[in-house]
Amino acid sequence: MSNSERSSEMLNIGYGNHLARERIVAVLNPDSAPMRRFRELARSRDQLIDATQGRKTRSMVFLDTGLVILSGLHPETIVQRMTDPISEKNRSS
Repeated sequence: MSNSERSSEMLNIGYGNHLARERIVAVLNPDSAPMRRFRELARSRDQLIDATQGRKTRSMVFLDTGLVILSGLHPETIVQRMTDPISEKNRSS
């Protein structure tokens, strides 16, 4: 597998962090009370990864492995990058 094929399978979720596209189940807004409770539940189960680089959490990415990833990008931005991989290659954050 070449580097270009490998990068097309990865999704930039902001600030130099990438996820495997095929593992993503949902991308949700973290601001509701149920999502805040779910974030704390994932943290207590050691299933939470903070990829915000110290910035405000703007989305929660749920993986098929049960992990929850916090991102500093808006859910709409991540979904747009998932559906349009060509434009994602031109973005660095």
